[in-house]
Amino acid sequence: MESIDVMIKEHDNIRRMLIVIRKYSYKVLLDEEIDYYDFYKIIDFIRNYADKHHHMKEENVLFRIMGENFKQFANNGPITGMFIEHDMGRLYTSNLEEALKEYQKGNDEKRLDIIANAISYTDLLYRHTEKENTALYRLAEKTLPEEIKKQIDVECEQVEKEAEEKGIQKKYLNLLKELESKVN
Repeated sequence: MESIDVMIKEHDNIRRMLIVIRKYSYKVLLDEEIDYYDFYKIIDFIRNYADKHHHMKEENVLFRIMGENFKQFANNGPITGMFIEHDMGRLYTSNLEEALKEYQKGNDEKRLDIIANAISYTDLLYRHTEKENTALYRLAEKTLPEEIKKQIDVECEQVEKEAEEKGIQKKYLNLLKELESKVN
């Protein structure tokens, strides 16, 4: 499935950002001088590339269609687990943003919350993308009828096209390269 191949490539980009997040977190731990504004760029990437672009494709297309065709996957099954993990990632991202704001107001102890939420997010998303790549996506490829797979590919291609027109992929892949260059 073309759409699954695209989502796996997006996971590769998200995992590259997870490496960046870990490196920034380590610099916070060591109290090294960093541009804390870069964490807001990371949050922007998470919210708009990983979540709005990638996760919404999963939630609004792949998971929806899988759930419509196989109720056992949706109702307290693997799809429900993926939705819960998406929500946990959103919580860690919000907590990270709040910790950054408080740190910038002078609360040095919030560095601990910056690290905790950033690392919690990276751990969650690394395991999450692995489960999707090796289990859920493979399940879709093996169990869905060909006409349903084609429907998923068509809907995902439309999402990709609209995002490309808005420059989403280009913007966030450039941002990823920028942040990688700062920590390597």
